[in-house]
Amino acid sequence: MPERPDDPGSPDLRTLAVDCGGGGIKANVLDAAGTAHATAVRVPTPYPLPPSLLVDVIAQIAERLPPAARVTVGMPGMIRRGVVVHTPHYITRSGPRSRIDPELAEQWASFDVQAAVRERLGVPALVLNDAEVHGAGVIAASGLELVLTLGTGLGSALFHGGRLAPHLEWSHAPVRRGTTYDEYIGEVERRRLGNGLWSRRVVALVDGLRPVFWWDRLYLGGGNSRQITPSALERLGDDVVIVPNSAALVGGARAWDLPLT
Repeated sequence: MPERPDDPGSPDLRTLAVDCGGGGIKANVLDAAGTAHATAVRVPTPYPLPPSLLVDVIAQIAERLPPAARVTVGMPGMIRRGVVVHTPHYITRSGPRSRIDPELAEQWASFDVQAAVRERLGVPALVLNDAEVHGAGVIAASGLELVLTLGTGLGSALFHGGRLAPHLEWSHAPVRRGTTYDEYIGEVERRRLGNGLWSRRVVALVDGLRPVFWWDRLYLGGGNSRQITPSALERLGDDVVIVPNSAALVGGARAWDLPLT
């Protein structure tokens, strides 16, 4: 009997992978091997962004891509079992670093994105933190692997033996007085400092975290990983791997195979 496209073991299984960032929302349809079957679609993240609008945007993007049997959404913040505990950008009036809108914060708190996307698209849905989805696309599933994504802010995901650890928003912790890791290494500071000085901060970040995690491998991804200067790359160490931002979509196909806790 031929395998159905919605059979989890079928190589023809298609996944709509959606990467929701602070500045843009990107998506594509991939098969079980992570091969794209269309040109990726990217739209600017609209603000203000209530939950219903994000679901609408995902549905509109899905209409521009080939059919898929399931959907994976990666979004910033603390997500537990598809439910938003906290999201940093989408509760603001006009995007990252703008003022928080109390009404939006209330709408996003405890919002079940996974159920809303599943109901709207009519297919099984999986919603995780965006760095966790990114990590699913790159990890070797061996040893302790830390994934850091460099973009609007700093995203992170930790895996041990391929198993996803509970998410920690330690990027909101202070790296120095009055400055969080997000603010220290995020896009605003990269633009202010330039790639050279910003890359030195990336090296300092890695050196500071190495004795905390004692990872076997550290993956640096996200849109800004390609902005790290060659001299900084040489100083990062052999246990650090730079990965392409496309992993955020490849991970959408592979995240379903993660042994979630």
